[in-house]
Amino acid sequence: MASNKWYIKIPHPVIMLFSIIVLMTILSYIIPAGAYERILAEGRQRVVPGSFKYIDQTPISFMDMFRAFPIGFKTAIEIIWVVLASGIMFGILEKSKMIENGVASFIKALGSERKFLIIIILTFVYGMLGVAVGYENNIAMVPIAAVVVLALGGDLVLAAGVSVAAITVGFGLSPINPYTVGTGHKIAEMPLFSGFLLRAVLCFIGMSLLAFYNIRYFKKIILNKSEGLGNDLNEEGFRLSKPLESYQMTANNWLVLMIFLGGLGVMLFGIFKWHWFINEVSSIFLIITILTGIFCRMNPTEFSNTVLKSVAVVAPGAFMVGLATTIKVIMEMGNIGDSIAYTLSSGLSYLPIYASAIVMSLSQCVMNFLIPSGSGQALATLPIMLPVGELVGLTRQSTILAFQIGDGVTNLVNPTLGGLIAMLSLCRVPFDKWLKFIAPLVLWILIIALCFLVFSVAIEWGPV
Repeated sequence: MASNKWYIKIPHPVIMLFSIIVLMTILSYIIPAGAYERILAEGRQRVVPGSFKYIDQTPISFMDMFRAFPIGFKTAIEIIWVVLASGIMFGILEKSKMIENGVASFIKALGSERKFLIIIILTFVYGMLGVAVGYENNIAMVPIAAVVVLALGGDLVLAAGVSVAAITVGFGLSPINPYTVGTGHKIAEMPLFSGFLLRAVLCFIGMSLLAFYNIRYFKKIILNKSEGLGNDLNEEGFRLSKPLESYQMTANNWLVLMIFLGGLGVMLFGIFKWHWFINEVSSIFLIITILTGIFCRMNPTEFSNTVLKSVAVVAPGAFMVGLATTIKVIMEMGNIGDSIAYTLSSGLSYLPIYASAIVMSLSQCVMNFLIPSGSGQALATLPIMLPVGELVGLTRQSTILAFQIGDGVTNLVNPTLGGLIAMLSLCRVPFDKWLKFIAPLVLWILIIALCFLVFSVAIEWGPV
């Protein structure tokens, strides 16, 4: 019966992404090329509402399609590097035995019989990291979830559910997301992060649903290990090497832990105080790596071999990030992104108000696969959607919520989102297995979020 399940036919992620690249190349011959006028405001390019016009067709040739690959990798180099830097850091930390001893000691102190409670707590902790810290900034925390979950008897797919899914849901539905809600409020000239309460309730419900979903999967694989999706994944370096009772933290482990936590503290301070982003984050990862090697007295050969081994582990994920970014490059070369946005928005004015809100959010789901950057999507589509929303009777707050839902929920299954691919790679979970695991949850969260959207329309949700 397992052979009849829908997800058996999901292609390998490399084939999936390459097929999307080929499809976008073909669509450059079919979809009319078009562009909005853009102006520079506050250092960012913003769309001028009502400025769309069709331009001369710019189809992608066979050679141009392949020429887009190195351009895509160049565009994604910062995310590719943070994947490598994070993988190297985790490899050195794992070599120091700090993570293994620390996780085992934590579980021993809390009690492994409370494994379901630990999964729930971890889900909300990682969710709060997504809410408050950001997305790619949390990449170094993902492998730690893998060690904890495997020690509790789970698998790497559950580890991704606890960490990657929680960060994604928390970030996507965050009431204080600066990239989606913050950018949207600036474009709409509304009080920053207004409407906090309704968004916070939606975010909490999304996180609670994810925690329930993780526990349900955990119970299923405890009862029957063969039901797990992660049975054939590489768990080397994540599993505990001896019985739980024999673990304890050494003085050197505590020193390495202080280095790691100190580095994370500096990173968070830099993010909030000086607006650090990916390059600064990856720099902190490398500093932690070097200090750990020094204080653990690793010889140069041991350190170098560990670095190269770690690179080999995360290299497939780094490659996938570049492949995903190539899709964006193809669309820009073919000038079809604005045309798709214009087509999706132009039909909304003919729909009833509730249908308009739902279709607006679903159209943002589509746009998210084409423009995976939250702020980039906001700058490209909200100047179009806000006037359309007002035309059909939507408040600006509801329009921004429709955008946030479309962007945030589909982040869970977006193969063009570099951060998602990067974090999955650190959990060693291929995208096809991730889809098998997470797809039902995406549908549940989307339905609940759209109910919130309809409610916001019914109460004529205002700016505060």
